Amino acid sequence: MTNEKVTVRICRLAHGEGVELPHFASELAAGADLRAAVPEDVVLLPGERRLIPTGFAMALPAGFEAQVRPRSGLAFKHGISVLNSPGTIDADYRGEVGVILINHGAEDFHIQRGDRIAQIVIAAVAKAAFEAVQELDDTVRGSGGFGSSGKQ
Repeated sequence: MTNEKVTVRICRLAHGEGVELPHFASELAAGADLRAAVPEDVVLLPGERRLIPTGFAMALPAGFEAQVRPRSGLAFKHGISVLNSPGTIDADYRGEVGVILINHGAEDFHIQRGDRIAQIVIAAVAKAAFEAVQELDDTVRGSGGFGSSGKQ
């Protein structure tokens, strides 16, 4: 385990002026808050999903990804989640970071400019070397699928 800091270059976009860039809410937080860079208030209806802009683009170092994750408070209190959670941002992507929010709740959810809407975690990734083989080794689980390991 390491506490090594990774430099992520961030470029604020014109429509992101005045919106706070990713920021860790506490010293030991794993995720940095992402904020909405919407030009006007957005209402997310129950069952609706929308791409919410953050107002910045970034350059991750090679060997890293950014994972966009829901905020637990929004999920618990309002049923708001990140639809493709965690959303992966690759190191070679240079476009605006967007957050696909979905309202799983029963009430309209209002998003205002600057609201904290998600969090981003920077993580190291290993590049897999896929190898085609004729068969795989046996394990206790074998080919058992969803729920095959039991409930308890």
